Amino acid sequence: MTVDETIHVALLEPEIHPNAGNIARLCAANGIPLHLVGNPGFRTDERSVKRAGLDYWPFVDLRREADLDALQSALAGSRLFYFSKKAGRLYTDARYRPGDCLVFGPETRGLPDRLLEEKSRYALRIPMLTGNVRSLNLATAVGIAVYEALRQILDWPAAGESP
Repeated sequence: MTVDETIHVALLEPEIHPNAGNIARLCAANGIPLHLVGNPGFRTDERSVKRAGLDYWPFVDLRREADLDALQSALAGSRLFYFSKKAGRLYTDARYRPGDCLVFGPETRGLPDRLLEEKSRYALRIPMLTGNVRSLNLATAVGIAVYEALRQILDWPAAGESP
């Protein structure tokens, strides 16, 4: 499958460089475009990523969009799924298709409530079994969502099944 036949990942105003670096590595490993939307809280120029030792950065299909409207325009015809601990639907309830985009908000604020209300049909959450933490780490949440979407799209065998 080509990149556009799988999924996209979008980070709205990411704030923590190591999280974005881990997500970029995940995207590079799977041929998934990474969209940085708005202004990230760190630099992504060649000098900065080289200094950070991100040797996989040349393999990241990095795309920049000014805002969520620009992201939607860039991915015309794609469905955008918005991940938030405030969403009602589980991420496993969605039926992902090639071209879908998984959208995640800033680490300290998450996605805006208004957006989640307007797009409630496409708002998804990853459950946490206790109330001991406020939220999952952004890179962890992206990894969980990406691999569920890829599992569905690529029709990977379920646990215990032979490939």
